[in-house]
Amino acid sequence: MKLFYAEGSPYARIVRIALLELGLDDKVEKEIVTLRDPESALLPYNPVGRVPTLQLDDGTVLTESLLIFFYLDTRHSGQPLLPRDGSDGWITLSRMGTAMGLIDGIAVWNRELRRPMHERSPGMQALELTRAARTLDALETAVAGGAYTGRLDAARIALGSTLGWTERRHRTFKWREGHPVLSAWYDDIAQTPSFTATLPPTV
Repeated sequence: MKLFYAEGSPYARIVRIALLELGLDDKVEKEIVTLRDPESALLPYNPVGRVPTLQLDDGTVLTESLLIFFYLDTRHSGQPLLPRDGSDGWITLSRMGTAMGLIDGIAVWNRELRRPMHERSPGMQALELTRAARTLDALETAVAGGAYTGRLDAARIALGSTLGWTERRHRTFKWREGHPVLSAWYDDIAQTPSFTATLPPTV
């Protein structure tokens, strides 16, 4: 297998953490690629140009973190990171979906801030700020109630990656303010070796 990724991508980091947690990391070749680049080495494998992209041994190419998780869970004999049986499976999928939705909104906001000032949309920024704040409030309540705890599954990996990326790559948004439970939760999971090994750059 071969994983194409960008060091600053929270989506790719989710898969990189999963590989480490599953003991599959040393079985996967890796290549850092550029994004939004017509000359990117990724494009011959994935014309969409998004990471993570995982090329399987038979040449099949998978993209999107969730789909890659489904595949990785077929490559080990332990507990699945993304269970799909019974209520536990649906709960994990639901919680992962919330975390991924938070990434999506903040990523749109972050890209907006990278535009020249005269091209930025105040309306778009306000929309994503409102969405992110609303989602973080819901996550604060959920974590306080015992969600996203226990073993390191797909939902916990996704949420930890989201918060870590926001703190290092989208520092305009002070997500910790007003969210003490979530902040303490993140500080704990951030010490996990797979998280410290995959920290995104700050620029």
